[in-house]
Amino acid sequence: MKEFEKTDPEFAERFAYFAGEQVPTDPAAELPTRERYLAILAALLGCQGIDEFRVMASEALGAGVTPVELKEVVYQATAYLGIGRVRPFITAANEVLTARGVELPLPGQQTTTLDTRQAAGNQKQIEYFGEGMRESWANGPAEREHINRWLAANCFGDYYTRSGLSDLDREMVTFCYIAAQGGCEPQATAHAGANLNLGRDRDFLYRVVSQMLPYIGYPRSLNALACIDNAVAARA
Repeated sequence: MKEFEKTDPEFAERFAYFAGEQVPTDPAAELPTRERYLAILAALLGCQGIDEFRVMASEALGAGVTPVELKEVVYQATAYLGIGRVRPFITAANEVLTARGVELPLPGQQTTTLDTRQAAGNQKQIEYFGEGMRESWANGPAEREHINRWLAANCFGDYYTRSGLSDLDREMVTFCYIAAQGGCEPQATAHAGANLNLGRDRDFLYRVVSQMLPYIGYPRSLNALACIDNAVAARA
């Protein structure tokens, strides 16, 4: 907010206090620093906040988020936002890292090959969503089989199998991408459920939404809370 202190001092004062002090330290909203920054970065990808992403990426790196973690959050967003919306963020991340003296490219994080990615990705789907995902492409409408195969091989096999972030990290940031972009409530509910399946609880997910709120606004945050509630109810 420093760039606005002279031109928009009242706005700068209140937003800086809300996003920088009130939200991070509220006992009902607090998250560990690392998870807080990962959630915010993913939310900014989801809502296409490229300018704020640059600010927060630099701040996150200064607070201990690693270059690999930053890049992994950006890469994985491609499966949920598409390259048309993610490409500017790859460029922004590279610029932030280069400005901090980080040599690119970073060490590779791939753990699959083109031959193993589908099976490995499907295994991740099973771990997150249950046995009903096993070879799901073979169980749905034939005309959608290719999309479900891509979901296993590309979305999960190309991204979720990478090192650099844990399963818990990856499902948290996925929920953030989806909630922040809005209009994808069925998927947000499903991924809230996957977070629960991996051991998160409603309180944690509520805290994630609380930390995203200054960056995505109240309507999408309230929708995200409803999706969490629906996921919890479905497990009852």
